[in-house]
Amino acid sequence: MYAVIETGGKQYRVSPGDVIQVEKLDGEAGAAIEFDRVLAVSTGTSQLLSGEAAASARVRGTIQKQLRGDKILVFKFKRKKQYKRTMGHRQDLTAVAIHEILV
Repeated sequence: MYAVIETGGKQYRVSPGDVIQVEKLDGEAGAAIEFDRVLAVSTGTSQLLSGEAAASARVRGTIQKQLRGDKILVFKFKRKKQYKRTMGHRQDLTAVAIHEILV
């Protein structure tokens, strides 16, 4: 059984027991969280529910920890103009353990 959820403008395929890293969510480590934006649900018998049939589904989990992603470098330049600029960025993330999918 798996579900496709949307959070932070991105879509994730999750199953019970998975640990995913999503864009930062409010809450402390150990807090329960429920995703209500479910796009599709697959029940193990080759049946895929999507659209309005999956709209009532919920995915429950707990927040494992708040963390920061790897550093990426952003380099801008304009040729022949001697313009160069380097910036770094680290995204704030939340690790979420998925426990159950309610259909």
